[in-house]
Amino acid sequence: MSRNAVIERPASCWPAPAKLNLFLLVLGRRPDGFHELQTCFQFVDLCDEIHFAVRVDGKIHRSDVSSGVPHESDLCVRAARALQQATGCHLGADIKLIKRIPMGAGLGGGSSDAATTLVALNYLWKLRRSVQELAALGLRLGADVPVFVHGRAAWAEGIGERLTPLYPPMAPKEDNYLILKPNIAISTAQVFAAPELTRNSAPITISGFMASGGPNDCLGVVGRYSEVAGAIAWLSGFGKARLTGTGACVFITCESRDRARAIAREVPAAFEAFVVRGLNNSPLQARLAAG
Repeated sequence: MSRNAVIERPASCWPAPAKLNLFLLVLGRRPDGFHELQTCFQFVDLCDEIHFAVRVDGKIHRSDVSSGVPHESDLCVRAARALQQATGCHLGADIKLIKRIPMGAGLGGGSSDAATTLVALNYLWKLRRSVQELAALGLRLGADVPVFVHGRAAWAEGIGERLTPLYPPMAPKEDNYLILKPNIAISTAQVFAAPELTRNSAPITISGFMASGGPNDCLGVVGRYSEVAGAIAWLSGFGKARLTGTGACVFITCESRDRARAIAREVPAAFEAFVVRGLNNSPLQARLAAG
């Protein structure tokens, strides 16, 4: 790399948090083939880490290839190029992604990486685009990207893009969770294409969800994978096991982090365990505020 290709300042590090869907209802299929949903998003303190260094030659370069995702398909690269095209920015970036959120797990890692790229490069390139503009741009990359851009636990409707930020007393509790990842990746597209997917759930209200919770309609499809069924069966011995997103991860609420760690020590080798805490404010927003 040419010494003149990058502005002479240290690369900056930005978090990309995972999320949980605390419930997920599929209300129906739209004429365009997408599905009308209701869900509640909450962030957790499991984060990917993305390092950005600004380039003056306009190139977008991923410095790591460990994920196995082709450069042109990588959501960080796609987000950076979308921001360039939308703003006419002539700067570029070197991007290094340190991946901690498992892929195909229903934890939103790819969407979160895209959102962090939009937010971080908007700041580093001094573009001054609004959160609303970045969220609209992110929606073209994935339905979950806007909630990560906004950075607040939210009630979501539509395809997940119509967001109502949740503040006390309607905000979910920042509970401790134990997440179990079976050794399988689930395709969201395949879940929503499955003929057995429930598509006629009655909508609920925020207050109704806060009072009694809600199911995940994708469980009827994802639960047929033996790996997911095994994770649910094992975790159900310690609490109410729930599916996040379209899977494959399942999780329980724990009364303390110590309790979550104690259960994690008993997890069979077939599963990967993550002890996390729910966050109603994204660490990405704290990083942005820190400058």
